[in-house]
Amino acid sequence: MTDHVILGKGQIGSTVAAILAGRGERVRVLSRSGGPSTPGIEHVKVDARDAAALTAATKGADVIYNCANPAGYHQWADEWPPMFAAILAAAKAHGAGLVNTGNLYVYGPVTAPMTERTPLRSPGHKGRIRIKMWEDAMALHAAGDLRFTEARGSDYFGPGALADAMLGERIVRPVVEGKGVTVLGDPDAPHSFTYIPDVARALIRLGGDDRAWGRPWHVPTAPAASQRDMVDAMARLLGRGPVRVSRMPWWVLIRVVGLAQPAMKGMAETRHQWDGPYVMESHDFTDTFGDEPTPTDTALAETLDWWRARLA
Repeated sequence: MTDHVILGKGQIGSTVAAILAGRGERVRVLSRSGGPSTPGIEHVKVDARDAAALTAATKGADVIYNCANPAGYHQWADEWPPMFAAILAAAKAHGAGLVNTGNLYVYGPVTAPMTERTPLRSPGHKGRIRIKMWEDAMALHAAGDLRFTEARGSDYFGPGALADAMLGERIVRPVVEGKGVTVLGDPDAPHSFTYIPDVARALIRLGGDDRAWGRPWHVPTAPAASQRDMVDAMARLLGRGPVRVSRMPWWVLIRVVGLAQPAMKGMAETRHQWDGPYVMESHDFTDTFGDEPTPTDTALAETLDWWRARLA
């Protein structure tokens, strides 16, 4: 039986754990807060920035899924370097495969749909941090010190996605509550949104297939749709008429909201993702492994069900 170790118990890590446990696999979830273990899932409290502690906690791992993330953008520079170095050290020590949850920040502003062959040219601080993580891991992979791959998706949404997701507190909740929606950027620009259960299934697929190692993969993602399209689709699924969509100026987010929520200031670096088309392709994954993205209406319906249960 494969020994699966998951770093982080947010929406992605928790979904990976639930899927694996449902298959009868051995699962350990490591997080800073720990928690009570449940049938099929052992929870362990550990600080992923502590290389010695993390190496001890991951002993016996066959595959490590990194689903952890610093709490906010403003913490990336301080937390990612020691945390990812500790993760690499743990995977190397145990000879475990490492599947990293990535994103599209590494590409920076683009004018065409992104593929796994799009150059890593992000000029932004957060993008450069992600590029450095990728390069460090691939150097160890090339040297034969570990097996590494990364699953990259666009803005994640779905059950469990809250304030850290654009399709979360900011957009989905007001639609469910029958209110108008305020969005960032161009509400009509096509944008790729990646469904969290598709991310979890992709991570598991990559961790169990030798064809995955040594390159990035884009998570199967439904065709791009604008923020307004997603709002309209949710309203239709709820049996309601059109929802009012307004646009928040960037200066309000950065100067006003950013005072109370420092992490929001980091959104300025990624505004290109919302001010124009931001589209990714995931044909490589589907062509290689056969997995298709969840249809948008199905994903939105499941997301709405989760929100209605949460708000009830």
